[in-house]
Amino acid sequence: MTKTLLFLSILSSSLAFSQEDLLKDIDTIKTNTDTSQPAFKGLQIVTAQSTKLTAKNEWYMVVAHRFGDISTGFKNFFGLDEASTKLGAIYGVTDGLSLSFSRETNGKTFELGAKYSLLKQNDKFPVDIVGYNVVALNTSLDKDSYPHLQFSDRLSYLTQALISRRFNDKLSLQVTPSYVHKNLYEPKIEDKNQFLTGLGGRYKISKRISINAEYFVNFDNHSFYKNPLSLGMDIETGGHVFQLVFSNSQLNSDIGYLTNAAGKWEKGQIFFGFNLYRVF
Repeated sequence: MTKTLLFLSILSSSLAFSQEDLLKDIDTIKTNTDTSQPAFKGLQIVTAQSTKLTAKNEWYMVVAHRFGDISTGFKNFFGLDEASTKLGAIYGVTDGLSLSFSRETNGKTFELGAKYSLLKQNDKFPVDIVGYNVVALNTSLDKDSYPHLQFSDRLSYLTQALISRRFNDKLSLQVTPSYVHKNLYEPKIEDKNQFLTGLGGRYKISKRISINAEYFVNFDNHSFYKNPLSLGMDIETGGHVFQLVFSNSQLNSDIGYLTNAAGKWEKGQIFFGFNLYRVF
């Protein structure tokens, strides 16, 4: 376990410093303490959504990758032999509304999402409040396993309130009450309706690098799955934010990540990966 984490730490540090050297001449980011600025640089804190929205008419292309369980060691080359990938696009309809579409290989899941600003942090109001809604379609289900399968059984839904505060140019925190509804579920291991609350944050350690973390508590008491816990690193560049990720959930989809985390941090069952956003 110690050797595994050391290997990944060296890999992460190398990537971070390579990005720093390559892009130091094009940095235009100014440090300030204006709390009206976005609380987060990335659209995700780690895997969960942040209160940042796209600007009007902006297109974001998304590539998110999670390798396999690093605790398997050299057998699966620390998880590099097994991976789940999400590809997606996000469009800013207005400065306060964005629409997203994505597809993840794990579960062959499609997601449609809407993210919209409700209230903004300013001198008179202490936090940003953003709504986020998702409908997911699981296309991996088949009638051989579920003889009475209907189209509606493939659907699940997510509703979140993203509540963040930018304390200064270094520190931002977010609370995320969440509700998930699944039309098809296994009663022995999870509930049809699940309520979660998440806490996440970002702390900037240099001009372009921040350390991020998030943890969600699922109040479904008899759930077979674990509470998702993730650590990450944001690397800001001229055209995108690159995020390194360590999580106990391999899934990239919003609903899958929140409700189907299977790894145990204490046993080294961690999934390494990255999120890459490109703006057009």
